[in-house]
Amino acid sequence: MAYYINDECINCGACEPECPTSVISEGDGKYVIDAEGCIDCGACADVCPTSAPNPA
Repeated sequence: MAYYINDECINCGACEPECPTSVISEGDGKYVIDAEGCIDCGACADVCPTSAPNPA
């Protein structure tokens, strides 16, 4: 099960450096997670100020 980033994302970038598999990137107005590489660790959710990353 992979994480995804919902529309609560404020594009702050806090999540990107926390991802151990480097599958988070800046998208159009919000960050996105490549579900195929996500290892479901939750590191991104732990640092997000808006709780945008959620388990799929």
